[in-house]
Amino acid sequence: MINGALYVREMKKSIKLIVILLAVITMYVAIIISMYEPKMAKLLDDYVKMMPQLMASVGMTGGATSLLGFMCSYLYGFILIVFPMIFCIIRANGLVAKYIDNSSMVSLLCAPVKRFTVAFTQMAVLMSGIVILIVYTTILEIICAQYFFPGELDIAKLLVLNTGLLGLELFIGAICFFASCIFSEVKYSIALGAGLPTLMFVIQMLANVGDKAKNAKYFTFFTLYDSTGIIENEAGALIGTIVLFAGAIVLYTASVTAFCKRDICL
Repeated sequence: MINGALYVREMKKSIKLIVILLAVITMYVAIIISMYEPKMAKLLDDYVKMMPQLMASVGMTGGATSLLGFMCSYLYGFILIVFPMIFCIIRANGLVAKYIDNSSMVSLLCAPVKRFTVAFTQMAVLMSGIVILIVYTTILEIICAQYFFPGELDIAKLLVLNTGLLGLELFIGAICFFASCIFSEVKYSIALGAGLPTLMFVIQMLANVGDKAKNAKYFTFFTLYDSTGIIENEAGALIGTIVLFAGAIVLYTASVTAFCKRDICL
């Protein structure tokens, strides 16, 4: 189902972007976890009190009583969502739509490789990149937590939390990949693939502020990823994670099907 040569070639193209994103994530994760120390944690909480709406818009609420809760407040509302999302947007567009737009897909489909294999391989490349980012982040968080605050991180809950994050990013990747598979021009692929997740995230930021905008959460799929609810074992948060994974499966399936059935001039 996967063409090995094509997979390796595309993964090589992903490496530079993955390394850059991992470097940024490493910096933020290490700094934030090290700031769990009482004085620094109080400083961050003071920022929350001074700029409550701004901090709330990016999911930073403060007042955490555990290391994992602290990480949820300052990492999972913005940083660990946005950077993998950037990968999804850039690579999904480059895996299909860009090839069609510059006519390179013609050469690829002329080779003795089935359309399904091409689409499935490109999908596997995107999903592999997402998995690498989330798995690396998880390992990094455990290492940093054990280094700075041995024994204080609930690793079991962290794994569940990052499983939910994986579901969210796979769903975002599925949206981007679907847009890449149905459009022949990069501008349209980006408009939907980048535009929809970005719009949804902005709506989520407005919902986080609360007051009159709190009902906006019902119009964005980011609400399905409730990091606080996950670590508190809330049923609704776990159901949200399942919905994200199910949605990702549906969209990836639709993407491959659309690519196989569409008319590409050879």
